[in-house]
This record gives sequence, C-alpha cells and structure tokens, in this order.
Amino acid sequence: MNGLNKGIQKVEISLKWDPSPAGQPPTDLDLVAATYLADDPYGDPAFVVHFDSRSPDGTIYLNRDSKDGKGFGWDEVMTVELNRLDSRYARVVVGVIIQQRSGRRTFVSVVNPGLRIREGYTVLTEDDFGGVLGSTAATVAEFVRDGSSWDFNPGIHGFEDDPETFTAIMGKTHQP
Repeated sequence: MNGLNKGIQKVEISLKWDPSPAGQPPTDLDLVAATYLADDPYGDPAFVVHFDSRSPDGTIYLNRDSKDGKGFGWDEVMTVELNRLDSRYARVVVGVIIQQRSGRRTFVSVVNPGLRIREGYTVLTEDDFGGVLGSTAATVAEFVRDGSSWDFNPGIHGFEDDPETFTAIMGKTHQP
C-alpha cells in the first residue's frame, strides 16, 4: 500500500432475514465480532462483541438487534470503527450465529437471509449464505491490520458449532 491509501476505516455489517413461517419458532440470527491481538492473531479473542455487549473502547457496537427477522430492511446492523481500534489489535473477525434455542437450525431453514458489508456507500460484499446451507454459524469477514491501515478479506466459512464454541474458535481457522 502506498501512503495515500487509508485502507478500510469504518464498516457497517448488515444482516437480514424473513420471519419464520406461521406456526414455526422464530428464527434468531446474531452478528458477532471478535478481536485478536497482534502478538497472537490466531489465538483466543481479546474480546467478543455480540447482542448484549460492545467493545470496551466503543469501536465495535451493534446498532440494531432482531430476535425474529420482523424488522424493516436490515434486521441486525453492526458498526466496526477500525480506524479507532487500538494498535495492539491485528485482526477482527465477524460472524453470524443462528440461535439454537428451539432445536438445531441451519442456514437452509432461514428464510431469505442476506448479508451486506459496506464502507460508507461502497458495498464491499453481499451474500445469501447459499454456500453454507448446512451450517449453524459462519464467519463472514476478516479485517487484518497492514501497518497503519486495514485490509478486508471477504468470504463466508461455515461452522457446525453451538454459539459459545463458535465464538471461541471463529478466528483460529483460515490462517495464511
């Protein structure tokens, strides 16, 4: 990167899905983000942000949370302010979890899921989870610090773990 390229600075991750059919339990998808320290970028997360939390420094937060997909437009929205994230963090991995309260659910049972990641008005990626239909969770983005700027690595990678296990291992895979 040259000195004029600022890299990725502030992103918005948006998730949507349609409500479950009548008579079915609600579908609840959740956005999660985990940060990893520069001295252990594939180790345990330094902190995890999810529906009941935000990052200690306020750089990663959930703007909108849905438990059933009945929102208008985007049901869940998370903001990640990479430009404000302390230099001790080298990676941020973002994932989507399907809550398993009413039994095992995978993306194949989610009606019309959609993902959009953008910086400002620029859409970086969009997806419908069609490549991970048998998964209960998926990583959807990785942001990696490159010197003083951040690079975006798109890609949907499915997991078949419960939410707690997923958040513990979501950043350990897909090492270079």
